[in-house]
Amino acid sequence: MSEILNGAFTTFRRYAKPLIGVMLAVQAVGVMIMVAAIGVTVAVTQDRFAAVFDLAPGEDPDGADVAALFLSFVPAGVLLLVVVTLCAAMIAALCPAVVQEAVVGRPTTFVAMWSRCWSRLPSVLGTLLLTGLIVGGPILVLYAVCIPLIVMSADGSGPPAALAVLIPGVLLYLPVAAWLMTRFSLAPAVAVCEGLGPVASLRRSSQLVSGGWWRVFGISLVGSIVAGAVGYAIQMPFGLVGMVSLVPALSAGSEGHADPEEIIVGIIVYAIAVLVGGVLSALFQYGFPSLVNALLYVDLRMRKENLAEALIATAAASASATATTTDAPAPAPASAAETGER
Repeated sequence: MSEILNGAFTTFRRYAKPLIGVMLAVQAVGVMIMVAAIGVTVAVTQDRFAAVFDLAPGEDPDGADVAALFLSFVPAGVLLLVVVTLCAAMIAALCPAVVQEAVVGRPTTFVAMWSRCWSRLPSVLGTLLLTGLIVGGPILVLYAVCIPLIVMSADGSGPPAALAVLIPGVLLYLPVAAWLMTRFSLAPAVAVCEGLGPVASLRRSSQLVSGGWWRVFGISLVGSIVAGAVGYAIQMPFGLVGMVSLVPALSAGSEGHADPEEIIVGIIVYAIAVLVGGVLSALFQYGFPSLVNALLYVDLRMRKENLAEALIATAAASASATATTTDAPAPAPASAAETGER
């Protein structure tokens, strides 16, 4: 476990430029899409905002107006879900692609990694969606059956029977969900490194994890805990800076002579600090667990399929090609007669 975690830290440090560059680009594209969608939605629903919020003192908004305003933001919410899923798939494709270069010591670039991630995005996205459907499907069915029954049978006579089924059902299914998630956790790495489709990647991941489930589960869990702790440590100073910027405005407000401009500036500084801290912490929280899973994939292939010999041969061939290119003599300059003939 220590070797894999140390390898993930080392890979993140040595390949920080392509890793952070692609992840920042993915997040920037996602944020721009969502800002544009929310801006368009707000611009289109100005009248509904006025009907809900621009009311006389003591007047309550009409329920139909509130429902219409809520429904107008549903497309933006769906788009947010799609954008988040695509960003997660890009990052899930990025880390195995970087590890594939790191295990043989080859350098890489932002352009190469972006192209590699984009080419494998459909397969990785398919593995994530199928994993979510397989793992989360039974829970969704359980909620879809029990929640309406709970609502219909809530007569105040005690916990309905559906509630007595829902809670134990969820608790009993959690170990099954953890087992399935671990079995399929290497599917994105398989899709990137072996070029397989979503279904074949899930089968291949299950095959590699077979016989070592506890080891994969434990290392993945520790990697996620480490990523969360480091991400929190990164985000905490930015949160403190934001809180310090709000202290003068809050103090003035408690004394009754707050300056509106000071409050606005404090809120803006706080929002920027929290946003920057969230983006920086997300880089590690999203990237590190994926690097751990990608290294687990390489480790399992080494243990089960003797991948080490192929990696050594690839590294030797790469080093030989580099040495040949570097040591090749420069072409002799052409003579005057040859130049004249040309």
